[in-house]
Amino acid sequence: MASSRRYGRTGFAAAAVWMLAAAHLATAQVPDFGNFESKLGGGLGGFGKKDQKVTVTSEFTPPMDDAPAMLFVTAKIVPGLHLYAIDQGKLADGDGPSTTVIKLDAGQDVKLLAPFQHIQQPKSHVDNVVWKGLELREHYDEVTWYAPVEFAASTDPAKASIRGTLDGQACDANSCTPVEATFTAKVGKGISIPAASPTASAGGLASSSSAIPLWKVACYGLLGGLILNLMPCVLPVIGLKVLSFAEQGGRSRAKVLGLNLAYVAGLLSVFMILATLAAGVQLGLNDQNFGWGELYTLTWFKVAMAALVFSMALSFLGVWEIPIPGFAASSTASKLSAEEGPFGAFCMGIFTTLLATPCSGPFLGPVFGYTISQPAAVTFLVFGSVGVGMSLPYLLIGLFPSLVSWLPKPGPWMETLKHLLGFVLLGTVVYLFSTINQDYFLATLALLFGIWFGCWAIGRVPIYAETPERVRGWAVGILIAAVIGTGSFQLLTPSESALPWQPYSPQALAVARAQGKTVMVDFTADWCLTCKTNLKLAINREEVKQVVQENDVVTLVADWTDKNDMIKGALLELNSQSIPLLAIYPGDPSREVQVLPDLLSKSQVLEALAEAGPSLDPQTAAVTSDKK
Repeated sequence: MASSRRYGRTGFAAAAVWMLAAAHLATAQVPDFGNFESKLGGGLGGFGKKDQKVTVTSEFTPPMDDAPAMLFVTAKIVPGLHLYAIDQGKLADGDGPSTTVIKLDAGQDVKLLAPFQHIQQPKSHVDNVVWKGLELREHYDEVTWYAPVEFAASTDPAKASIRGTLDGQACDANSCTPVEATFTAKVGKGISIPAASPTASAGGLASSSSAIPLWKVACYGLLGGLILNLMPCVLPVIGLKVLSFAEQGGRSRAKVLGLNLAYVAGLLSVFMILATLAAGVQLGLNDQNFGWGELYTLTWFKVAMAALVFSMALSFLGVWEIPIPGFAASSTASKLSAEEGPFGAFCMGIFTTLLATPCSGPFLGPVFGYTISQPAAVTFLVFGSVGVGMSLPYLLIGLFPSLVSWLPKPGPWMETLKHLLGFVLLGTVVYLFSTINQDYFLATLALLFGIWFGCWAIGRVPIYAETPERVRGWAVGILIAAVIGTGSFQLLTPSESALPWQPYSPQALAVARAQGKTVMVDFTADWCLTCKTNLKLAINREEVKQVVQENDVVTLVADWTDKNDMIKGALLELNSQSIPLLAIYPGDPSREVQVLPDLLSKSQVLEALAEAGPSLDPQTAAVTSDKK
């Protein structure tokens, strides 16, 4: 049994089709570049080494009349190592090796038109040790990736350069070394692309057969807009507006149709303004060199989308209500809407659409969030088709007045439908959750709880209350959501100073100690909140990371989330049966193990590392091993 020194203890229906279609469209066009923590098996080679494992070069070809500029990035890998492919798959639970990711630096006059693809096919084999049953796709020796790019109109490609980074892992059979290589591409001759390689269109839309055709996108939008007419804020108004236009038009069918068309034009103008705003946001994001759909590879965007859709679902379910824009209910708006003729009908179309915000907003919010990740043409198509769908009753009744008798009668069923659509949006949140990196699950869940709490606080104040009372309600709700959301991402997400953790095993510990390494083992579990607090506030800190690097300390994580007799046995050897526990094994095996249980501080960890001392050099380690 290892000797140890113990430190003291311290205390649905159509809306579902549209939302699922939006999700499918996103997944059909966007590859998964998510980085998950690597699970490595076997020995511990590569710790503390600074030699270059991968050399990256790059160049690009200038744009031609019939083809965009093409960027080529080549990685030369030292013999015996490999990089995982850019399209490396994952297990069903999202786990798997880290894919290679290539990104362009922000602030350049160039953007990607499509994801990178490889020229040399990776070698494939099925892993039966670490990720059992997963097909591994690995590049050896040399690999080149290519992607079409577009320069700003004011940029001369002949004089331009493209800066970027390649992130990945150079691995052998036993260990992996992180790779972060920068490159600066200049104009060159390029590399021949095999004819069988798929290409991307210059317009930036993926040519993959898995992408949803635009006509289907338009149909989904049309269907979603039609469903909006069944909302409690909208359906009762349709018949009244149609009868009003009939009275103004008298017996003239043409005049009645003209008033309906003017009303529809006002309604559509609101949707076009929303489309313009979404396209404007997309243009702003393009300045950061995000390709179409690339936003869905960013954790912050997926978390924001989940938060947006969740808050809209709560509105549908009656937890809170989106307020009507103030000017839409003003006396000026009422006067403009009351005017007779086409202009009055146009204004009525605008203000009636805005007055329906409490019912339509929860639907349009997620649509807005989705479209900012799409090309401008798709954005206008989506909002235009939703607007046309919402306008269909006015267009059809304007052409065939007898259809007014077919309108469903308002009633309690409308509230039931609204609640059902709320559950559809909650289903969309579940889907979005499945795309988020597992390291951010708990923080995102806490954020959604904060939003729920905040929306509840807002909903406690009646919508007819005085303005100061409503402002206070909104201030309290926003503050609650902000505090809980910010705190969760501060405490429950991986630290930027994360140590180079490797999975624990008795063999890994034995190999490292035989090499004279000082080893720090963190015994933890996903269900252990104190463990997570220790990791965030005491262990994964910049000062600790610096000492670990200077002393060439090997860091292992013993994950006890599920039953594991191996880890339980290691705890018993350290005279413990519980976690959290941090054990530091000195490089000199004759010295005692430092054991730190319970809630820790950064100073305790630094003190224990100092007590354990640095790893031994190879010669000293060999002498010590011989004596042993």
